[in-house]
Amino acid sequence: MFSIFSKQKTAVPNSGQILNFDYLKPNTYYFDSACQTLRPQQVIEAENKYYHEFNSCGHRVKYKWGEQTDRLVQECRGNLLKLVNKSEKDYTVAFTLNTTFGINQVLQQINGGFKQIITSEIEHNSVFLTSMTWAKRHGATRIVLPRSQDGSLIYEKNQLENSIVILNTTSNIDGRELKNAQQLAKDVHEKGGIFLIDACQTFVHNPEVLKNIEFDAVFGSGHKMNAPSVGFIIIKKKLLRSLDCFLIGGSTVSDVKLDSYELIEDESELYARIEPGLQNYAGIIGLNAAIKWRQNWKFTPGGGFDTVLEEFNTGGKKTFNAAEYENLLSLYLNKKLAEVPQITLLNKEPSPVVSLYADELDGHKLAMYLSEVGVMCRSGYHCCHYYLKEKLNLPPLFRISLGLNNTPEQIAFIIDKLKVMV
Repeated sequence: MFSIFSKQKTAVPNSGQILNFDYLKPNTYYFDSACQTLRPQQVIEAENKYYHEFNSCGHRVKYKWGEQTDRLVQECRGNLLKLVNKSEKDYTVAFTLNTTFGINQVLQQINGGFKQIITSEIEHNSVFLTSMTWAKRHGATRIVLPRSQDGSLIYEKNQLENSIVILNTTSNIDGRELKNAQQLAKDVHEKGGIFLIDACQTFVHNPEVLKNIEFDAVFGSGHKMNAPSVGFIIIKKKLLRSLDCFLIGGSTVSDVKLDSYELIEDESELYARIEPGLQNYAGIIGLNAAIKWRQNWKFTPGGGFDTVLEEFNTGGKKTFNAAEYENLLSLYLNKKLAEVPQITLLNKEPSPVVSLYADELDGHKLAMYLSEVGVMCRSGYHCCHYYLKEKLNLPPLFRISLGLNNTPEQIAFIIDKLKVMV
C-alpha cells in the first residue's frame, strides 16, 4: 500500500552544510516547522555545553557554575525583550513549559473583574479552549469573532468593553497575520481591557510585527524558534503583579511562615512569581543561542537558488537574512503549488505555512504516502478543530510548513510527488 514511490526516489542536495543543519541526511524533507522547527548545530552545541561544562541550578546560586547559568538565562530574557522592543521597566520575561501551559498559567490566574473574554474563530486550541474554561470559571461571556482573509479581527469598538482579548498574531493554518493588532490593542485598552497574544508562529517568522503592539502578555515557545522546547511569557509587570498566583512554590516566594508566605517583590526578579520549581536551564540557554543564531543568519545563494532568484524581484540583493530567505521560499512554494490544479489551497497569499486538500485523497493518506520518500508534513486539523472541521466542514488537511532547513530543490521535489499523488 505504501510503496507507490519506492522506485522513484531521487537524491536532492542536503541543506545541512549551507544552512547549519549538518546532521541532516540526503533525501530528508522536513516540512513540519509549524509544529516544531529543527535545531541547528549551534543550538545543539550550546545545550550540550551546559550539560558538559556547568550543569547547575540558577536563581540565587552562588557558585561559579550557577553564576554562568544565571548569566545566560538573564541574557535570554533580555534578548526576548529586544525581539519585541519592550523595556525592562514595564515588562519582564518568565519561562514556562510551553506556549499552551503559559497561556493557561496567566489566563487562569487573572482575577475576576472582566465581564467577558474575546477570541476568534481561527485560534489554536491552546487559545480556543482556555477562553472557554476561563469564561466558565468566572461565569463570564465568551465571544468568538471572525477574522478577515488578511487576518484582521472583525469587531466593533464597543464590543471590547471590560474584556480580556486573546488572539494569535500568525495563524498555524495558513500563516495569515493579525493585521490590525496595533489598533486593536489601543481600542482594548481604551475600553478597560487587556490584550493577550499567542505569538507562537510569529516569533519564528516575523517577530518585527510585535514591536509596535502594546500587548499585556505575549506567549511563545522555543520549539517553534529552532530551539529546545521551552515556553516563555513576555508580560507587563502591572499585569503580573495583579495575578492571583496560586501556582506557587520554590522560587516564587521571598519568605515563608507557618501559615503564610510572601511573593517575590523585587522588580528585577518579578518573573519568579510565575516560575515555580526548577527551570529547563539547558532549554533556555539553547533558546538564547537560537535567537542569536537567527539574527546572524546569512545566506548567499548559489546552484539551484539562482534560478529561483531570477523569478522574483530581489532588488539585486546577493545575501539574504532569515526572514528574506523564508519569504523567497514562500513565493517559490506558492508558485510551484499552482502547478497542481487538483489541490485546493486555504491560503490567499504566499506564506511559510500552507494548508491544502484534494477531493480524491484526504490529508492523512497523502502524508502517509509521501512519508515513503522521506517527506515529513503534518495532516489533520492542526489543533483548529472548530474552524476547520465544524465551521468550514473540511476534510483532514495536508500542511506544508517551511523552515530554514528547507531549500528550493526540496520544494520542487515535494511538488513533483504531489503531482503523482493527486
